[in-house]
This record gives sequence, structure tokens and C-alpha cells, in this order.
Amino acid sequence: MRERRTSVPDGTFFFTVHLADPSLSLLTDHIDILRDAVRRVRTAHPFEILAMVVLPDHLHALWQLPEDDNEHALRWKLIQSEFCRRTPHLEPIRLSRRLQRERSVWRSSYRLRPIRNDEELRQHTALIHANPVRHGHVQRPEEWPYSTVHRTRTVSKP
Repeated sequence: MRERRTSVPDGTFFFTVHLADPSLSLLTDHIDILRDAVRRVRTAHPFEILAMVVLPDHLHALWQLPEDDNEHALRWKLIQSEFCRRTPHLEPIRLSRRLQRERSVWRSSYRLRPIRNDEELRQHTALIHANPVRHGHVQRPEEWPYSTVHRTRTVSKP
């Protein structure tokens, strides 16, 4: 997976992660596998999920990593690997990848943006929670079941 090395003092980041094939709905079809993969990685490599939404073919997340820890790439790699191992093989796999026992479920890179202040945090939280509406899945953010919009506490950057 390719990603830009970004160093931010308190490690708060906004991510967009896509499936390689946007016609698949693996993320919502196998939400329990994704949730379990995230839970396992958070246990081994702690981070806080400030906001997150999972759509059929992509997800958005706001994470805060521990102080002096910018290893977001490791965390995504582990989440994606576990998800791949545990989901059915529905995507086409090139012969070269098949011979190396690789799958191409995820795009090879993800979008990353450091969050530097409370206003950026509020804006990106709102973007995350509004995404199911923007994509036409629901009329109101609260109707989408795979979102942190259902949390009652307000997110603010320390």
C-alpha cells in the first residue's frame, strides 16, 4: 500500500479508503468482519475512532493515534489484510496475483489528511456523517446504520 508519510504532533487524521472495485458492496455486506478487524487492530495497536462511516464500496474515518505514533499505514494494512482473509473471493484476480496468493480488494492507496484544529475536526466529522445522504443511501444521516453519527458525545480535538 502506498501512502504519504505525514507527521502531525497529536496524530489526528482523516482517511478515505476505497475498494478496488466500486461495484462491490463488500464493506456493508461483511460489516461484522470489518468491525472485528478494526477491533483486533485497535487492541494490538491502539487508536481512537473519532468518527467513521462505512458505505458499500468505501469508508471515511477520523482517527487519533497515540502520542508520537504515526503508524496509520500499519494499522490500515492490518485491517485490510484481515478483512481480505475473512471475506469471500468475489473480485477478479489477475493470474500474477493469484500465483502469489494476493487479492486486489482494496485500492493500492488511500486518501489521508491531517486534522490540525477543532474547525477541521468539526468539518470532517460533518462530512463523514453526511456521506450516506450524499450518496443517496438514506434521507438523513441517522438512518444509516454503519456510522458513528449515533454516538451521543460531541467530538473535539484535544
